[in-house]
Amino acid sequence: MQPKIQIKGIRDGLLINFADGSWEEVRAAFLEHIEQQAEFLHGARLALDVGNHILKAVELSQLRDVISEHGLSLWAVLSNSPTTEQTAQTLGLATRLSKPRPEHLVHALDTTIQDGEPAILVQRTLRSGYSLQFPGSVVVLGDINPGAEVVASGNVIVWGRLRGMVHAGAEGDENAVVCALDLAPTQLRIAGHIAVTPQRRGKPSPEIVRLQGGQVVAESWQGKGK
Repeated sequence: MQPKIQIKGIRDGLLINFADGSWEEVRAAFLEHIEQQAEFLHGARLALDVGNHILKAVELSQLRDVISEHGLSLWAVLSNSPTTEQTAQTLGLATRLSKPRPEHLVHALDTTIQDGEPAILVQRTLRSGYSLQFPGSVVVLGDINPGAEVVASGNVIVWGRLRGMVHAGAEGDENAVVCALDLAPTQLRIAGHIAVTPQRRGKPSPEIVRLQGGQVVAESWQGKGK
């Protein structure tokens, strides 16, 4: 099932992509999400990509008020609808995202972790239907359930059970790794390589997955020093 909303990290905050379909259902899914992650999202600047949804001033104004009540700020609305775009402009909202600076792109594709590299911390369990895409590394303090997905250009660290789909090094970084306390994903990818999940033997233990010789290999994650 296609998630009703998707979240991406951008230079100016978070970009929320809304799926097509019933506006009421998509809006409800969005509000439920920001309520569940109120502590994590507090203070974030949001840009909404509402796609083909046609929104009038009353609807968009009410949504902005609700977002504000949750400690967030709405600064941009992207839309394929001229009506929605004009409504956003009337409310003083941006309708275009600023282009990334060239040096930002270079650092985003860097294959080594350096001071200041983008990273996001998610302090909750990701349930089915949740989709997170981020141009950096992602740390999840919780589980990734079946039906949830995380796509990161950097590493993915899961302090919990990994049961969903994870794609690390999504922009081609073959040095990216995936770590989890309990590793049993429905699908795991590093850069352009897909892992074949082996059958579990014995009790689960922390594991780290990386590319070795062009193949995705899982090893014990013991945190040994170099």
